[in-house]
Amino acid sequence: MSLVSEFKEFISRGNAMDMAVGVIIGGAFGSIVTSLVEDVITPLIGAIGGSPDFSAIKLGPVNIGNFINNVVNFLIIALCIFAVIKAFNAMRNKISPQEEAAATTKICPFCQSEIPIAATRCPHCTSELKD
Repeated sequence: MSLVSEFKEFISRGNAMDMAVGVIIGGAFGSIVTSLVEDVITPLIGAIGGSPDFSAIKLGPVNIGNFINNVVNFLIIALCIFAVIKAFNAMRNKISPQEEAAATTKICPFCQSEIPIAATRCPHCTSELKD
């Protein structure tokens, strides 16, 4: 299979378009969360507990304070994303609760292979099933 035909097959699958949409939406969502953290949460933290700026901390020539700022920023962003996704999932489940799909397979009691639920004989070990 040539590289061009593999690429055509990859693009023709829905996965590539889904991934592209996900990356674009993720980038837009990332800018919203970054704005929320930088423009709302960090100033609130600064008003309550003082300036959350660690950039003045240095260990010799190493500016460890910027690293600490980035770690704190990351943790706040991760917490915000967690809260937004948790709220979104709760809202989605409230609107349309997902039902569990009916089982389509069962386990053979003799050989422990997965077999169709309507099977009367195991295709793997040929045991007759009493169900």
